[in-house]
Amino acid sequence: MLSLQLFSANPKPTLLDSPLNPLLYPKCLKPPKPYSKSKPAPISSVLQWNRKPELAGETPRVVVITSGKGGVGKTTTTANVGLSLARLGFSVVAIDADVGLRNLDLLLGLENRVNYTVVEVLNGDCRLDQALVRDKRWSNFELLCISKPRSKLPIGFGGKALVWLVDALKAREEGSPDFILIDCPAGIDAGFITAITPANEAVLVTTPDVTSLRDADRVTGLLECDGIRDIKMIVNRVRTDMIKGEDMMSVLDVQEMLGLALLGVIPEDSEVIRSTNRGYPLVLNKPPTLAGLAFEQAAWRLVEQDSMKAVMVEEEPKKRGFFSFFGG
Repeated sequence: MLSLQLFSANPKPTLLDSPLNPLLYPKCLKPPKPYSKSKPAPISSVLQWNRKPELAGETPRVVVITSGKGGVGKTTTTANVGLSLARLGFSVVAIDADVGLRNLDLLLGLENRVNYTVVEVLNGDCRLDQALVRDKRWSNFELLCISKPRSKLPIGFGGKALVWLVDALKAREEGSPDFILIDCPAGIDAGFITAITPANEAVLVTTPDVTSLRDADRVTGLLECDGIRDIKMIVNRVRTDMIKGEDMMSVLDVQEMLGLALLGVIPEDSEVIRSTNRGYPLVLNKPPTLAGLAFEQAAWRLVEQDSMKAVMVEEEPKKRGFFSFFGG
């Protein structure tokens, strides 16, 4: 006689059917953990670009990176912004216009590959493409040095020679680069005048201290007298803890003093020294640092001729002592 057994749609599990049944697993093996619905991981904000920036203006865009005061980070800015532009897909030629004291090749790790310079090109000892050093990591980034270390330029070298060099880069058979970045030497002497002559826009690098701001204000006036109206600034080595403690001027104060559009704010980062000593630009570090991300954002704004807005950093309240209750 057949017996009918009803099966429910959702049968109740028994101990024998459970994965926790000790009879199904030897003592040496542990039964799997029962499924438990865990809480979703918190969503972290990650800097991601969903599109390629749109190149504004006529190409090639000749940008001089200057400051007036030495040691504020012009060469570091040139190396990191240049490689950031190359990573975004644009062709870049970086010119180290510091005669006798070049350092851009060191920051890029290309010091052993510089065999010819602009001086040899002008003397007819080599071609322009031989003096250009192509980066092995990003083939659309090239370095061009004006002269070799501890050497002097010929008397006839000046702004017209650099203008001829930029025109020669525009007329290359491979095509004109999208960006020509000129690393300007410190000071406002003949080297400064030579570096700014072919440029049509400028990036002014400064730090939030009074000596750098005085030189930056002077350089801004010289750039405007030379006909360069598109001037943006990068504030380097910013420390929010000192700003909150009223020991450093804020970025908003710097912008109000100079009256320039803000291209980027670079925080103080000890990794800058390590990357400089290794000859490995900061923007190539993995994982990226805050300073590296700030350089990438500045490069993005440079492509689209955009600027950022400074915000007020709240000051920390001063600690009140015991005698403050008595007006002290």
